[in-house]
Amino acid sequence: MMVSTQTVKRSRLLALLAGLMDFATGLGLCVAPALTLRLMQVAVPGEEALAYVRFVGVFVGGVGFSYLGVWWGKSAADLRAVFRFTIPFRLAAGTFCAVAVAVGEWSPMWLSVTVADGGLMALQTWLLRGDWGIKS
Repeated sequence: MMVSTQTVKRSRLLALLAGLMDFATGLGLCVAPALTLRLMQVAVPGEEALAYVRFVGVFVGGVGFSYLGVWWGKSAADLRAVFRFTIPFRLAAGTFCAVAVAVGEWSPMWLSVTVADGGLMALQTWLLRGDWGIKS
């Protein structure tokens, strides 16, 4: 069974939106970490910890760049691969944030990461459910 043109269009739109979200967040965490965290409505750590926030920003931005790369390209196989590849990272980040909130280490606003990552995992899994006619 081949995937519909509509599914590919939806997948490309999701890649664009997820890519913009992650790339912008990652860039913000790298360039202006304190401002970005305040915009997220979470506590800003001390100055020396902001270097680690920047480091995390590199990875968040890299994930976003991966999505944008496959959105820009035309390969359905690459799009599918990025969706498959990012699911475990989203599961890990979302779960970590949820546990940190549950044990009282982080404020409840961090659940926005859990919700965003969980939503993207669900959408990506839904879009990957069919046979795209691609051998992988």
